[in-house]
Amino acid sequence: MENENRPLVLLLGSARYVVEACVRLGIDAVVASGARENDAGLAADDQVTVLRVDHQASSEAVLGALHRGGFTDRDFDAVVTSDEFALVTAGLIAEHLGCRAIDARTALNFRDKYLQKRLVAEAGIDTARVTLIEDVHDVSALTDLPYPRAVLKPVAGASTRLTAVVDTAEELHGLSRRYRTAGTAERTFVLEEFIGGEEWIADGIVFGGEVLFWSLGAYGAPCLTALDEGLPLWMRRIDPDTEQWRYERAQPVVLGALRALGLTDGVFHMELFHNPASGRLVFGECGARRGGALIQEEVQAKFDVDLGEAMVLCGLGRRPELNVKVRPGLVGTAYLPGRPGILVDRPSAADLMALPEVEYARVEAPVGTVWTGGPAGTDQRVAQILVTADSEAELKQRFADVRQWFDERLTVAPHPATPQELRTWQRATWPHSDLGDRLWP
Repeated sequence: MENENRPLVLLLGSARYVVEACVRLGIDAVVASGARENDAGLAADDQVTVLRVDHQASSEAVLGALHRGGFTDRDFDAVVTSDEFALVTAGLIAEHLGCRAIDARTALNFRDKYLQKRLVAEAGIDTARVTLIEDVHDVSALTDLPYPRAVLKPVAGASTRLTAVVDTAEELHGLSRRYRTAGTAERTFVLEEFIGGEEWIADGIVFGGEVLFWSLGAYGAPCLTALDEGLPLWMRRIDPDTEQWRYERAQPVVLGALRALGLTDGVFHMELFHNPASGRLVFGECGARRGGALIQEEVQAKFDVDLGEAMVLCGLGRRPELNVKVRPGLVGTAYLPGRPGILVDRPSAADLMALPEVEYARVEAPVGTVWTGGPAGTDQRVAQILVTADSEAELKQRFADVRQWFDERLTVAPHPATPQELRTWQRATWPHSDLGDRLWP
């Protein structure tokens, strides 16, 4: 980092594609990496400087690390993050450092679900009605639901954690008691009007207030449905040539919502709900960061657009030069779930990519991971895959085939279990394993 002509950015979190873009583009990066990232082994590239912090979404923790590391006299050009929880922090730190970022007020529009829906509704865009719950541990004032059916979620959550559909006030009160007993750190929630239908997603790039690129995708089943029914998530990119009507229907909602929320430079991930019977399209929510799961890979495979690189360039105030190429056919991604117990062995990414039409695989759960039951959020899985196909039916069948193949090769020990139960499991799993005791033949 000796060349003073090279841009210098502060990254909150070691997002792989953002770090790789910095290295590739000759941009110096200081990465504030939180304890959870470090414990997970998600180390950043050794060509960037890593500062370990307790939490990368804490202004105090990040500024403290910068002072201890002697970086307060460096002229940062931008603060960039892919971490949903660090968006506002990035804006506040950038203001302190006197450099570029999505400003804290705009970032808040993309974090606070109550403020977000109010702004979108005020702009005349169809969205769910919303009620603020200041303390989910005490909902005694709500004797009736304000909507026929509602969704309870943290006001600034992510990945459907602590999110649930409620049909009655009694169910709401039951969740309140459960969260109070568990001592949840999150206390401010929203109660949203339930909107059914297909769940669409939009991912794109904004620079200078202009949407340079956006693409549509769709979940195989809405996130909440998948969560409630224990289904593994899958999604696909929507082709702008063969399904042009979806883009025409979504464009005014996508562009209008971005204007209402104030994004001028950056990438976004938006969720929409479409009713096939009525044609109604409702704004769900939007983040000013890259989408999770394999959306980066999905967009790159379908359109040859690198969202991680675009995020860095937009953060620095540089217009991304895009060469969008629409790949024919379907590109989709899916989760490969585990089973309750202790993960002892699983196929590798190379094993998965050797299967037909599997173009990319990421195995995320290390051996020793403990699964206690059904998913607690949409971000739990053992692995993810990217698959290509000629039709949706073929894509779904390919996902089913790979899931079955993967599940048949998972080795999962029971948990909790007594030594006797583990011995019985071990004999059944490895019949030739030696469990004898030479002292007692």
